[in-house]
Amino acid sequence: MRVFARAGDGTRRELRIEEYWPHKGRLVLKFMAVDSIDEAETLVGCELQVPLGERAPLEPGWTYISDLVGSTVFDREREIGKVVDVQFGAGEAPLLIVQAGSKSYDIPFAEAYVANVDMGKKEVRMLLPDGMLEVNAPLTSEEKSEQGGYPKRRGN
Repeated sequence: MRVFARAGDGTRRELRIEEYWPHKGRLVLKFMAVDSIDEAETLVGCELQVPLGERAPLEPGWTYISDLVGSTVFDREREIGKVVDVQFGAGEAPLLIVQAGSKSYDIPFAEAYVANVDMGKKEVRMLLPDGMLEVNAPLTSEEKSEQGGYPKRRGN
């Protein structure tokens, strides 16, 4: 199987999977022509990408996370905004970066919050806990100033 390793600077490198095995709850991949730890370390932090036409079909109820970009997110019947990115690594669940006008929300794509995903309609329906959007709301200029510890002068 071929994959592409995309580095943080946007460069891509084609790789072929030689073999794979489970290890401590993760999957270890051995790539052809990557035969040393030093060579493998050049791939640390890369995003592995599979060409769309080569992705494995998914069982009903499963979704490729990358397909969520462009979807409209709803909290029950209330439209929140569109998924502009998905970020990994902050916790167990990936974060949907949802843009709503000038506001942006980080919403965990956790099974406990997902009511339904309809990829045909590009809709993600969620059941978010009360106050979650307010906690993840962007800060106003005044709030940023207060959190940054910048003193305010009277009269200015």
